[in-house]
Amino acid sequence: MELNTWLIYLVAAIGLSITPGPNSLLAITHGALYGHRLTVFTILGGALGFIILVALSMLGIGALLKTSAQALFLLKWIGGAYLIWLGIQLWRAPALHLESTDPINSTQKTKPFQLFKTGFFAAISNPKALLFYGAFLPQFINSKASIFNQFIIMSSTFAIVEILFEYFLARLAFKIRPWLNQTGKKFNRFCASLFILMGLALPFTN
Repeated sequence: MELNTWLIYLVAAIGLSITPGPNSLLAITHGALYGHRLTVFTILGGALGFIILVALSMLGIGALLKTSAQALFLLKWIGGAYLIWLGIQLWRAPALHLESTDPINSTQKTKPFQLFKTGFFAAISNPKALLFYGAFLPQFINSKASIFNQFIIMSSTFAIVEILFEYFLARLAFKIRPWLNQTGKKFNRFCASLFILMGLALPFTN
């Protein structure tokens, strides 16, 4: 991959990462609830999901979904249902009491692998992302060069950008914990509403 092509791709990846979505919202909520150290597992799970989506797009699955209305319809409903489920779980969660929470010791209550799975499924359950990659990545692929090498470069670049941005969000949420502690249940329900709205809208998007 030529340097100038990679730099353009890097800028595009940064633009895509800062676009609001389920994983950035997860980074904020988990950063506030569990601290930025544990939220790293959420972020890494999402990064793995994105890498798999990039791989599927480069294998042509994204193009297949464009031609298979039934498969896309099913995946949209599955992805939407998962986001709604996340929203319901967050809505029912107890009010935040962050001042008395030690993020380092909170592993006793929250398993890192559970956070990893949440981040992973939030990323991979969105067929819109797969379709986007299917349209986005071909612009940077050189058919005469090694597809595998390009996949390594493109997927690792996007994963690193996404990890850094989401970690920044998690740290930001951690910094404003005193304010979030005052909002208590309202913060949970605000974020839960966003998850539910995204889940309801996903099946009806083009």
